[in-house]
Amino acid sequence: MRVGIYGGTFNPPHWGHLTAAAAAFRALRLDLLLVLPAALPPHKSLPEGSASVKDRLEMARLAVDYLGLKDQAKVLDLEAGRKGKSYTSDTLRELKKQYPDDELWLLMGTDMFFSLPAWHEAETVLRLAHVAVFGREKEDTEATFGAQQEALRAQYGAKTAVVINPDVIEISSTELRAALGRGEGQRYLPDAVYGYIQLHGLYGTQTDLAHLTPDTLRPIALSYLKHKRIRHVLGTEEEAVRLARRYGVNETAARLAALLHDCTKKLTMEEQLALCEAYAVPLDELEQKALKLLHAKTGAEVARHVFSMPEEICQAIRWHTTGKADMTTLEKIIYLADYIEPTRDFPGVEELRRLCYEDLDRGLLLGLTMTVQEMEAEGNPIHDQTTAARDWLLRHP
Repeated sequence: MRVGIYGGTFNPPHWGHLTAAAAAFRALRLDLLLVLPAALPPHKSLPEGSASVKDRLEMARLAVDYLGLKDQAKVLDLEAGRKGKSYTSDTLRELKKQYPDDELWLLMGTDMFFSLPAWHEAETVLRLAHVAVFGREKEDTEATFGAQQEALRAQYGAKTAVVINPDVIEISSTELRAALGRGEGQRYLPDAVYGYIQLHGLYGTQTDLAHLTPDTLRPIALSYLKHKRIRHVLGTEEEAVRLARRYGVNETAARLAALLHDCTKKLTMEEQLALCEAYAVPLDELEQKALKLLHAKTGAEVARHVFSMPEEICQAIRWHTTGKADMTTLEKIIYLADYIEPTRDFPGVEELRRLCYEDLDRGLLLGLTMTVQEMEAEGNPIHDQTTAARDWLLRHP
């Protein structure tokens, strides 16, 4: 197996890092890419105003998801958790223990490549891993890197390669941090990374979280998600707008609720329960054991306390999983948009979609009935609010 190792401060991780990583993955025919943010790099000090290593780790995780490599790309805290300077030789020793029979490729930029002989334990680095340097154009590869490649081979027996990145992004992290402080630079970042920076006020950004429009909320909402859920949330927003137009509901409210409806979905049971305790959210017996039910409650609290969303939006998020008796039109729309958005594909979804646009209540009744039938077939308990929602519609045709 070929394993690529991409270290750096990632302060912040941007499209330049990602295009380089993608080029290396293709050119070197890697089976696995490891991204390792450093807590304290040995060759430079972190500038004032840098993000914490915890934030850089989380941003790296969000960024790497955009490569679309799934389990073939991982962000490790191996260097982030190390006290003192993060020497590459120490990292490679650790990784060689984890991947003893695999071929390790250390990825780096031009400056690092030419300074390699001066690195701490350079001989160990070049013994444990091959080296790939990022180049810009094929035409100048030999002239730019040839002499250094030969020198490393002669002195250390090093195996090196040049990775041409045809999609190079002309931005340095220093320039990007300055741009972010001026309210610029979004185009150099994956949406979720930009949203994370805004949410946490990194690099001098100042975002008023209490007065967000759908467009300004969108990247921030995406920063809460695992990448695989992004298409679902954007699809729910799209469906919610169509339903809002059909039934005369405020489109902005529908967008905001849809964007935040799964904002706590990725949290573990322990994290969900901690949020419930922090916000004094009461839980019934089933909710205390059913992880899938908690994100609607905690998501509503995040919408209320972090983003100061109006109560009608918080309630639409609150009831999008179980439903309840006598729902508002916005609550019905978010429940159904989550159910029938374009990426959903299950038996009966087309009929459900058609009915939702004919008659909202009949569509909701069918959706609730399908949910009850599915839960019964799987032997899972059904929440009282779901049966109450269904029964209320049966009594009020």
